[in-house]
Amino acid sequence: MNRETKRMLQRQGQLGPDGEAARPKPKQTSRPAPAPNRERTSPKQYLREVRSELRKVAWPSRAEVSRYSVIVLVTLVILTTFIFALDYLFAQSVFFLFGG
Repeated sequence: MNRETKRMLQRQGQLGPDGEAARPKPKQTSRPAPAPNRERTSPKQYLREVRSELRKVAWPSRAEVSRYSVIVLVTLVILTTFIFALDYLFAQSVFFLFGG
């Protein structure tokens, strides 16, 4: 073991100052901390908090929803047409190659 490795292991606590393997420190076993007693939230309080959080949401305007819906539908039509064309071309090429 070279000097650099020995120093690194000593810094990590795996080797003692004399180069011997360091003894592991005894672990202190203590009881885990008891969980705090949490009170259940009433349905009324829950709905109040949900409503409060929903007020913080940045909702899109009607124009934005319309615009995004059109974009999604146009993209859907384009991708469906593209996949149909690929499927048709592959099917025709397989029929041509194998004489179906």
